[in-house]
Amino acid sequence: MSNAMLKVKGLKIGATVYPPGEKPHDIEIVHGVDFEVEKGKVLGLIGESGAGKSTIGLAAMAYGRGGVELTGGEVWVNDREILHTTRNDLRSLRGGEVTYVSQSAAASFNPARQIMEQVTEAAIRHGKFSKADAEARGVELFRKLGLPDPENIGKRYPHQVSGGQLQRCMTALALCPEPDLVVFDEPTTALDVTTQIDVLMAIKEAIRDTGVAALYITHDLAVVAQVSDDIMVLKMGEMVEYGSVDQIINSPKEDYTKALVSVRSIDHEEKVSSDEAVLKVENVTARYKGTKFDVLKDINVELHAGQTLAVVGESGSGKSTLARVITGLLPQKDGNVHFAGRDLKPVMKTRPKEDLRELQMIYQMADTAMNPRQTVGTIIGRPLEFYFGLRGAEKQKRIQELLDEIELGEGFQDRYPAELSGGQKQRVCIARALAAKPKLIICDEVTSALDPLVADGILKLLLDLQKREDVAYLFITHDLATVRAIADSIAVMYQGEVVRYGPKSQVLSPPFDDYTDLLLSSVPEMKLGWLEEVIANRKMESGGN
Repeated sequence: MSNAMLKVKGLKIGATVYPPGEKPHDIEIVHGVDFEVEKGKVLGLIGESGAGKSTIGLAAMAYGRGGVELTGGEVWVNDREILHTTRNDLRSLRGGEVTYVSQSAAASFNPARQIMEQVTEAAIRHGKFSKADAEARGVELFRKLGLPDPENIGKRYPHQVSGGQLQRCMTALALCPEPDLVVFDEPTTALDVTTQIDVLMAIKEAIRDTGVAALYITHDLAVVAQVSDDIMVLKMGEMVEYGSVDQIINSPKEDYTKALVSVRSIDHEEKVSSDEAVLKVENVTARYKGTKFDVLKDINVELHAGQTLAVVGESGSGKSTLARVITGLLPQKDGNVHFAGRDLKPVMKTRPKEDLRELQMIYQMADTAMNPRQTVGTIIGRPLEFYFGLRGAEKQKRIQELLDEIELGEGFQDRYPAELSGGQKQRVCIARALAAKPKLIICDEVTSALDPLVADGILKLLLDLQKREDVAYLFITHDLATVRAIADSIAVMYQGEVVRYGPKSQVLSPPFDDYTDLLLSSVPEMKLGWLEEVIANRKMESGGN
């Protein structure tokens, strides 16, 4: 054996699938993968959904979730093979030698127990520390991870801290037992870019200071480049490329890796405004029923036919709330919303059918936006019946035309959502919106749950459809790379207000207000040392504190 703390050789992982209308059968989802990680080093695992990243990461704990079975190969931790060891040995391994940080800390913490109790539990159960010593180590980790009031934050419950703080608490939980290996599974994907940068730096410093080995799983190459020493690129359960961060970013050898590197470099050329304003939001203020605080404050934006207005900002800034006001789901307290030359009634139920037809919405999670018991043809066909009264062969013809428009083609009408990939599901949602022949489509984080290459395909499709249909998009996102790829104008929101607004070229050019500057500087760049540069610059700007 080498000096590697973790060594994986010829790893094969399988599962049993149950296709609708077919007999269950076994498939192989990871096909003989090899890699190793030394103590104090970080290996990044990157690839699209279904590539096997999380499955391989969990194999480092000899664990297969959801019916997944480790069918072949070897996994060595601290010079012992763990796939064929005893249950007692695995109990000692999991939570002691190897720990895990999941994507959603909110779903991983017990809401009924204090944070410190959960952070120290594994360290105490594995006999690493007494309760007093474990709590002292917890406080030390809270301080190291930059959490506020480290002596007392452990007394809070999970709902009493922010998402970024809870993600750092989960990192403390993983580090508390002094493990030899930590598996980070998309630990910042659900965070805003401004929060993500703090968590990334906290994770990187914690790894450096504790000297653990780590696997860092993500689909964002720019993120993994900031924390990893080496990167393994995966696709459909196979290793595509393996090398240092410098080699993968600056000299990728394989076409798939080159595509991952280049996907964030798209920059859409903004269009000249037409005379017709499809949407005008004038002096809109809104609050939720039963509350005393305005969640939107004097909002003024407009959107022209055939153009895209990107609404950006961190969680809680008011982006989706603005969409709710425009769609009539949240009546405004003050102000007006003008659409296609007429005033929109504040309540959706009182709006005429034509207003409903011409203003459509595409949601972030395609899985929950479609009825799983309906076929693609039924899903796309419903607005054709409701708005245009199409039936029979005429409706089927139009459904197929829409499927062709979204580049799915023949054979998809009779499929169910469960038989589609994430990108295909989102294309069906786009086709459903287009079926109504709208003038405006509100796109609410429609690419945030997708892998970079799939998201890139969706953005290109939306731009192509916009050229053909002259439809306007209100595009809600927190991803500045997406903004550059699709926007003509931008509204930056912060705490319910628009703090910067105008054409994309103007909004993305200095001088910046403080919040826009923070937002733009927090978007990970595909270069070595970017994270350290940003943190150093912020320390200088704050006087070194």
